[in-house]
Amino acid sequence: MTANPNPDPAAESGVPGRPGAKPSSLEEPTQPHGPLPPKPDQSGPETVSPTGQATGEDPARSAQSGAYLTTAQGVRLYESDHSLKAGSRGPVLLQDHHLREKITHFDHERIPERVVHARGAAAHGVFRSYGTASRLTKAAFLGDDVETPVFVRFSTVLGSRGSADTVRDTRGFATKFYTEEGTFDLVGNNIPVFFIQDAVKFPDVIHAGKPHPDREIPQAQSAHDTFWDFVSLHTEATHHTLWNMSDRGIPRSFRMMEGFGVHTFRLVAQDGGTTLVKFHWKPRLGVHSLVWEEAQLVAGMDPDFHRRDLFDAIEAGAYPEWELGVQTFPDTPEQTFEGIDLLDPTKIVPEELAPVQPVGLLTLNANTKNFFAETEQVAFHPGHLVPGIDITDDPLLAGRLFSYLDTQISRLGGPNFAQLPINRPHAPVNDMLRDGMHQTAVHTGVAPYRPNSLDGGCPFLAGADTGAYIETPVQIPTSNKVREAPQSFGDHFGQPRLFWLSMTPTEREHIIAAYTFELSKCYEQAVKERALTVLANIDPVLCEGVAAGLGLPVPPATVPFADVRPSPALSQLGATWPLDGRVIGIVADENDAAGMEAVRAFRAAALSAGTVPLVIAAAGGVLDAEGDAVAVQRTFAAARSTEFDALYVAACPAPGLDAQGARDAKAGHIATDAASLDPRVALLLTEAYRHGKAVGCTGEGATALEAARLPMDAPVLVVGDDAGQVLSELAGLLGSHRVWQRFPAAV
Repeated sequence: MTANPNPDPAAESGVPGRPGAKPSSLEEPTQPHGPLPPKPDQSGPETVSPTGQATGEDPARSAQSGAYLTTAQGVRLYESDHSLKAGSRGPVLLQDHHLREKITHFDHERIPERVVHARGAAAHGVFRSYGTASRLTKAAFLGDDVETPVFVRFSTVLGSRGSADTVRDTRGFATKFYTEEGTFDLVGNNIPVFFIQDAVKFPDVIHAGKPHPDREIPQAQSAHDTFWDFVSLHTEATHHTLWNMSDRGIPRSFRMMEGFGVHTFRLVAQDGGTTLVKFHWKPRLGVHSLVWEEAQLVAGMDPDFHRRDLFDAIEAGAYPEWELGVQTFPDTPEQTFEGIDLLDPTKIVPEELAPVQPVGLLTLNANTKNFFAETEQVAFHPGHLVPGIDITDDPLLAGRLFSYLDTQISRLGGPNFAQLPINRPHAPVNDMLRDGMHQTAVHTGVAPYRPNSLDGGCPFLAGADTGAYIETPVQIPTSNKVREAPQSFGDHFGQPRLFWLSMTPTEREHIIAAYTFELSKCYEQAVKERALTVLANIDPVLCEGVAAGLGLPVPPATVPFADVRPSPALSQLGATWPLDGRVIGIVADENDAAGMEAVRAFRAAALSAGTVPLVIAAAGGVLDAEGDAVAVQRTFAAARSTEFDALYVAACPAPGLDAQGARDAKAGHIATDAASLDPRVALLLTEAYRHGKAVGCTGEGATALEAARLPMDAPVLVVGDDAGQVLSELAGLLGSHRVWQRFPAAV
């Protein structure tokens, strides 16, 4: 007898939440068999040896095997629920080797979490090069139609591993390319600039952003005194702070998040010519964010919101995709472009001045098999470079080249972290490095040095013609040793003003609200007033809006406003995007026969359109079990508008049996005009409306919208007689992410 059979065929494709490889039984299985295979959406690291050689082994061979429970040494165990004791009520015996091994391993299961980017999620994928970068670089993985396996990790910066996904924060976007020439790591963020210009200040900005050391709060938030004290005194942080206070600080999904390499890199062509570049990841679904109320609701309801969204999308076959692009600049001795210092990590080059040229497509197509072995143990490093890609003299990048390597040694227990399966290169390794903690390669030979004759001279040095990595011979300027920044690093307000003026009125309102919320959480009056003096140098409307919210006077600007040209490419609004993987909630009631037919039609059309339809009903299980059964993915008690990009209402369901305040407080949260509508559905609808999400309905669904007191002429609502037509209109609204007319702006 199997538990929870799912007769709905769509549960097998297009909708996340499929069961495991084998149906589970109600009773504990007793017939021995080996470990079950992973789910179809899962994949582990490719099978290469600790020294980078392809083994051709079945990936399952690196996992647990055998049908019987054993010790770590492979000895079978007959019992694992009770310690070895002197009689059933006697003392536990010290000779219980299984107890000692099991507890000792458990005591050492955790490794130090990352100081920054501790909370992350990752997936496997492939990068296919268009070949358009081959004129710029000799890097083999950027050649024509080359496919390279990748592992991508997304993360928040400030929070601990246990913090929430939807906090206002910068996100990491780190990509490990397993190229045939060695590993290349592109370690970036979802914001193209950084808080600081020099790595020596990195401990300062992180210490300021982390929880207060006296009470360890707030967790994963910048809304506190120490952060704003630092960024208001250290005005080079102004540009990054403004991005963080924009909608970019609360992305809707990793799948709808832009990525940036932040620094300027140098590409080296086959003929030795060089080009300076900035790397960009452009999401195929467009850049989209939560609204602040959504972010707060989700942090409490589903702190794993972003990682769940990533895993579910891959499981549903809606593979996330990004185009890798480069902005290119002449490699001149000044290393500037249109007056912008390319070595200043707090500056961008607007895309209108240097368009982003697509060079390849990244597709994430497999989830991890084991979060710890892959996502936690993956080790990125900006110094993992391949021939054709070189660094520049960016002072922040210089510190990162030291810090990342040092961090991996601390976190992963020694210098051999590259031998962990997720970190192993897919190119042959002969490094002459020996021994150390966690050495898993069994080296041969007697001469791990060169030159040598005892090992026949191996390993040999390579030349440019045999794929050696050769640093670009850049001339270093002759100067005195100084601790100072160049004069070109000194403008801290021009680019923040450019960003502000590039936002739409709606986005500006969100920025004002974010600054007001964050600064209202500060206790020190001087910190609030100083932060306003910074905003006064960006724009008077921004400063006045925040000052009004704080009840403080508006300070005067202390520098002239920069004369800048807005960059429309910086706004998230104004374009339309594909619907792949967008989640549509379907409110259903099996007591409404016509509504159930509409549910089936809408659901089939939604799957065909590449969206992910989730049926919401009063209780779990299946609807219309005697007929053409429809599986329920969410209940009124469990569903909340924050999970969905749009809603379709096919019925006006009466209050469910659990629609009582004692069992579900949401049931008493909102009053409706009709006792026939479940109050949780009314809450679902009003929240979606409030957040500018499209809501469609047919049949009795219109009655539900009226009962929820929604204005039936609102631009977010689609009322029709045909489910297919309603989906078509919803799709038109979904392409813009939200119905932005719902948010009238004052600025």
